[in-house]
Amino acid sequence: MALLERSVMMMLQLKDVSKEFCSGKSRVKTLQDVNFEVNDGEIVAILGPSGCGKTTLLRIIAGLEQPSSGDVLLDGKRVEQPSPQFGMVFQEHALLPWLSVHRNVSIGLEMRGIPREEMRRSAMQYLSMVGLQESSERYPHELSGGMRQRVAVARALTLEPKLLLMDEPFSALDFQTRRQIQQDILQVQEKTGKAIIVVTHSIEEAIYLADRLVLLSSRPGMVREVLKIDLDRPRDRASPRFLKSLDYVLNCLNTSITTECGKAV
Repeated sequence: MALLERSVMMMLQLKDVSKEFCSGKSRVKTLQDVNFEVNDGEIVAILGPSGCGKTTLLRIIAGLEQPSSGDVLLDGKRVEQPSPQFGMVFQEHALLPWLSVHRNVSIGLEMRGIPREEMRRSAMQYLSMVGLQESSERYPHELSGGMRQRVAVARALTLEPKLLLMDEPFSALDFQTRRQIQQDILQVQEKTGKAIIVVTHSIEEAIYLADRLVLLSSRPGMVREVLKIDLDRPRDRASPRFLKSLDYVLNCLNTSITTECGKAV
């Protein structure tokens, strides 16, 4: 089952990316020959068992770590260090408690020497996008967990990155808040057209958010399948097609790596 094709520009390419770490006198391979692509304006979710290297892979994409072998290319140029082309949202919001919301959001612009009024306009633009314009003068301790994560998303967007990277950003949130922020992310993506890569343990979350899923095997993480999600938006989690997709992806993750899954669900 395939979504309607649209004309896209290739943004990100991973070519035979592998990663090894030293453990005592031995070397442990975390990732092995990872290959996939992310197109402009696309949401891609990375799924796989704990310890398969999902977060390591995201850090390599962001230039925070280097692969042991292989290449990460953004618009044909090798990623070798952190870049403002990537916006990162972590599991923990990492807001500075002594700064107000709008100061937290604009801190990256402040480090670039952007004029104060321009910083505030940009901060308010993205706070409005995540529904927090009325909370701009509040401090992190005055916000709920979900609101703090929205601030973290707005902060990542102020630098106008090409690609937003999200590492289990909703894992610490309660059920209702998690679902609301998932919807917020889709609205942000629709307004900005940003490409997004999200790492998650939740198959339901991945299917709800993503255009394509990258399924990794257990360590060393290898790409089992790249699956295209053929579900209209907004997606109904209770619909037969959604539940069928959920079951299909679960079966793919549970099967042997030599078992062939389809390319779209």
